[in-house]
Amino acid sequence: MSFSLRPQRLGIDLGTANSVVFVQGRGVVLEEPTVVAIDTSDLSIIAIGQEAKIMLGKTPESIMIKRPLRNGVIASARVTEELLKYFISRAIGRIRIFRPEVMISAPVGISSVEKRAVIKAAIHAGAGRVYLIPEPLAAAIGAKLPIHSSAGNMVVNMGGGTTEIAVISLNGIVVATSVRVAGDEFNTAISTYARRERGLIIGEQMAEKIKMTIGSAVRVEKQEQMEVSGRDVATGLPRVDVFTTNEIAEALKNPLGEILASLKKLLERTPPELSADIIDRGIVMSGGSSLLKNLDRLFSKALGVPAYLADDPIHCVARGTGIALDYLDVLEKTITAVG
Repeated sequence: MSFSLRPQRLGIDLGTANSVVFVQGRGVVLEEPTVVAIDTSDLSIIAIGQEAKIMLGKTPESIMIKRPLRNGVIASARVTEELLKYFISRAIGRIRIFRPEVMISAPVGISSVEKRAVIKAAIHAGAGRVYLIPEPLAAAIGAKLPIHSSAGNMVVNMGGGTTEIAVISLNGIVVATSVRVAGDEFNTAISTYARRERGLIIGEQMAEKIKMTIGSAVRVEKQEQMEVSGRDVATGLPRVDVFTTNEIAEALKNPLGEILASLKKLLERTPPELSADIIDRGIVMSGGSSLLKNLDRLFSKALGVPAYLADDPIHCVARGTGIALDYLDVLEKTITAVG
């Protein structure tokens, strides 16, 4: 048996809805919902990740389900520390000689206070040296885009809490923006539509299931249908209704419109030389919410620029954080390091 004489290196995509852990030499080793179940009597944590998520909407008053991140930034420091401790232990074990080096993705434009909160949580969770990398840069690296070249690469990373948009060239971000509209807002829009148009109250998990099963970014000719269970607004009794793809496309029109507006504004701010590259290369989409059906069609039609999904879009950011640890000298101007 051989032991490594250097700390293990981890990349963590710390997302609002889901988190992914990448270990150098092993790849993606963990993917869990960013959800924690807390006992309200003594505030102890009783479940983390998938085990906590399945409790959503089903718990007694003595158990509180909490998401420690909101819009990609820490809303609860103590719970985030416990979450990171759980992720690190699950990824590399509890017994280790050295504290691991950890690269964590962070939304574009977060404040220095928010950055310090992430770094502090990681160190308290057992990390040694901690690095923060902007989410769209990590996504571009994970998508294997040639970010070292002088050509422009445009990335749209759509998670649960935020959509991160950036134009990247020469290993750095030229222009970027972060929109607090993504998968969670899509779920809320579907729930609102069901209540307003059908008089049916549905839970967060049902809304997410509808989005993933029959959701579409644009109206389609050949629609899919899905039976949806919920509670009738008028009677308060359980009821089942049938929803179609085009109804969900209608429900998602407003949040998708906000993302499109931000994309257009960023393209207007992009230097003309890089705009020409983007027209040639297209827009790369990553993140779990980029899997919404026909999203590439919507972007391409609205912007006049081809859009396509990255390979394995869900793991792009996590993979990018892990790879970035090998290029710290090249990326030093865009990475925050502590420890």
